[in-house]
Amino acid sequence: MSSPTGPASGLPVRMPRPRQPGRHRRPEPLVAPEGAPALVLAVPGAPGAGTRGLAEEVVSIARSELPGLDARIGYVDGDDTEFPALRSVLARTAEERTARYEQALAAGVEGVTEPEGPAAVVVPLLAGPDSALLRRIRQAVMDSRVAAELTDVLGPHPLLAEALHVRLSEAGLARADRARLFTVATAADGIILASVGGEEAVQAAGITGMLLAARLAVPVMAAALDQEGSIASVAEQLRSAGSQQLALAPYLIGPEIDPELLAAAAEEAGCSTAEALGAYPAVGKLALAKYTTALGIAPQQPQGAPVR
Repeated sequence: MSSPTGPASGLPVRMPRPRQPGRHRRPEPLVAPEGAPALVLAVPGAPGAGTRGLAEEVVSIARSELPGLDARIGYVDGDDTEFPALRSVLARTAEERTARYEQALAAGVEGVTEPEGPAAVVVPLLAGPDSALLRRIRQAVMDSRVAAELTDVLGPHPLLAEALHVRLSEAGLARADRARLFTVATAADGIILASVGGEEAVQAAGITGMLLAARLAVPVMAAALDQEGSIASVAEQLRSAGSQQLALAPYLIGPEIDPELLAAAAEEAGCSTAEALGAYPAVGKLALAKYTTALGIAPQQPQGAPVR
């Protein structure tokens, strides 16, 4: 039995913690608005178990950052059986939104309004621009006949420079932390940042490369995996400038490139290689940032870790 002032047992009442006043108050946690469009991750490359696992981990990171997020995966080369094609995912997303509205009307829900705006926000799972892949993604959106917004690719961004640093350190090709006084015997003194998408992709990768160079204090140059001789040419430039121990850092998520092409390029340049970015947490956060920015519900993009 309880009284108006508290439990009759005399147990202490747990009162809600008052909100901290002033500009240092903790921000309220962001949640997905009710009826918000779905985030559809557009995954390039040949579908497979590895690609699906990577994509699922990326959307899992996005969901953990924004509770209530409707996140889905559409494959650019999907077969609509095990790997749903991007066009089909968009069409199903729009159909489900319409069905929810009609069910609410039939149930007599008060205040229900017809859905407006895009049914989905499509985020390409690409670190840098690739005009051929982006053209195919755009065509899939058009073929779906669904109102959907297509965002830019994930980079360049300081968080991708952080991810590249981590992948290099995991391969023993860079110090994990410049502030700590230890050395890595195999640390590279020159980095080739490998991209796909031609000259436009090389220029975009170069921006992230400058951020990576600041973190590692070694020269970083971008090159195109899909241009014959580009990797070997950049390797020669770095060696001519005094670098002796080179490393190849893929400026790639992973599915968009044949792993054999990456291995062949590293062998041609005579250098070791790190893993692709994969489902590094920054990739999921940046995918979400593209989504929230498109909807105008995020004041700013996620910030990169400081250079050490």
